[in-house]
Amino acid sequence: MSDIIMLQPDSVAEMAVIESLAHSHPWSEQALADCFGPLYRVYGYQDTEGLLGFAIVQQIVDEVSLLDICVLPSHQGQGIGARLLDTLIADAQDNQASVIMLEVRSGNQTALELYQRHGFVETGRRKGYYPAADGREDAVLMNLPLA
Repeated sequence: MSDIIMLQPDSVAEMAVIESLAHSHPWSEQALADCFGPLYRVYGYQDTEGLLGFAIVQQIVDEVSLLDICVLPSHQGQGIGARLLDTLIADAQDNQASVIMLEVRSGNQTALELYQRHGFVETGRRKGYYPAADGREDAVLMNLPLA
């Protein structure tokens, strides 16, 4: 049985492990802990194996920013990211958001395709924004209008 739940601060250590395994430049445990406040919602995907993925959003008035979505590498490609994204989109609509915004590494083709399948459109780029193994990588800015 798997389920998407709202995570609490006691999940930070598990989140940090997933983050460190899934990202070349992971968020620190403190940065993850700082996302448990009144403007944030933190979703987790768990099953009998434990926490397998999470997503962090921040809502200010009617704008939602997807700050991080992360799935344990051994479970990527199984629809967990899509389930998390579906959940946060529905929750944003329930909370009267007008748009969901995000940025993603230009080289992360899997994530770009996931966001495009969910209706996100590219709105701009930040040149050389992310550190990368061979220098810098662009950030692709994307929006999903929620009418």
